[in-house]
Amino acid sequence: MSGNVIDQNRVRQLFFIAIILLIGIVLFLQLYSFVPALLGAITLYVLLRKWMFWLTEKKKWNKALTATLLMLLSIIVILIPIGLLVNLLTSKVQFVIQHSDEMVTALKKVVNDVEARFDIVIASDENINKLSTSIATILPQILSSTFNTLTTIFFMYFILYFMLVNARKMETSLYDYVPLKDENVAKIGKEVNTMVVSNALGIPLVAFAQGLVGLIGYLILGVSDPFFWFGVTCIAGMLPVVGAALAYVPIAIIFFANNDPVRGIIMTIYGFGVIGTVDNLLRFTLLKKIGNVHPLTTVFGVIVGLNMFGFLGMIFGPLLISMFVLLLRIYSNEFVVKQRGLHK
Repeated sequence: MSGNVIDQNRVRQLFFIAIILLIGIVLFLQLYSFVPALLGAITLYVLLRKWMFWLTEKKKWNKALTATLLMLLSIIVILIPIGLLVNLLTSKVQFVIQHSDEMVTALKKVVNDVEARFDIVIASDENINKLSTSIATILPQILSSTFNTLTTIFFMYFILYFMLVNARKMETSLYDYVPLKDENVAKIGKEVNTMVVSNALGIPLVAFAQGLVGLIGYLILGVSDPFFWFGVTCIAGMLPVVGAALAYVPIAIIFFANNDPVRGIIMTIYGFGVIGTVDNLLRFTLLKKIGNVHPLTTVFGVIVGLNMFGFLGMIFGPLLISMFVLLLRIYSNEFVVKQRGLHK
């Protein structure tokens, strides 16, 4: 009799889970366009929650007023600089796209000169021509993925306001609704906080450091429009694998194309030797120190995240990988260990 009751309970439980999943999938598909806004709100919430609790619980400030002031502060510190940088680069990027054929012609000249001098084959003309199409496609995506619409920003702060005002209630509810032990829910919260802080602060700091080091070199070498290339270096520095090379390699190519091989060689050496070293040094030390995040988690997470969420994927891509590993550990702790204990 008890076996039948257990079976019926399991059927009801599975049926209930299926309904929850079905409704969840429908809601996700309908609201998918708001995912970047939600992720942005979560990022800012993690960065601002400590100040929210301190001002409202220690200083007894009004919650609505405090949330509004913190959001205004985030706009001044984060969104305005990003907006100015994007505005600076937009016109320049359009120029690069319009003159991408000239860049490809210059690159062909450099490649042909090197191939003729050293009797080697570097790249075919067909592959170089493909570069023009890639430049015209990739550059606008990099800029537009930063914060591509005012609608996204509006909903991000709309969500953030209610998260801040109801912060304690929201966090307490997580312990009630998430079907895990409280200690495991706490682990998830700690992991989210660590990864968001590490990537939201660490990755821009690494990119900005590369931009500053690059700017010094651009000014010394007399690069035309050095502050534009500073902006390109900062944005490119946040991308995995190629990184800031998207800035200093084209500069070196321009020098070679203008029959200035000395500065071209110096720019190449400075780029890979100095700017690249800053990237590797900080990425493998600063990011690990801020959040003790493994470098491979950061690199592969950013690759995954950019494809899924655009710019904010640089924060939430590594978080997905870390959460996957953490959930495996929690599953083992919640179920596998318990089942082993029952079998003994």
